[in-house]
Amino acid sequence: MRFLMTTTPGGAADDSLYTEMAAFVEELTASGVLLATGGLEPGGLRVTSAGDEITVTDGPFTEAREVAAGFALVEVRSREEALEVTRRFRRIVGDGESVVQQVFGP
Repeated sequence: MRFLMTTTPGGAADDSLYTEMAAFVEELTASGVLLATGGLEPGGLRVTSAGDEITVTDGPFTEAREVAAGFALVEVRSREEALEVTRRFRRIVGDGESVVQQVFGP
């Protein structure tokens, strides 16, 4: 099962955070769980549609704390395993919010 995990912007990072995250990413990559990870630009584009009208809005957006700042795509055996990976991530990075969604398809 594949899951996409996104996280909102967090607080300031220090060297120990980078060290712990590097070890965590290395472990997940070596085990084959982590398929992709990365940070996301803070602004981006919001594309909405209503009938035949397509609207494009440049970011950053008012509710920036709700916009995803980073992502990880993982392949695990169950939703519970995805949640455990997310719990481990949250313990490393501290306060904040992550969203976990199952990815359907090949």
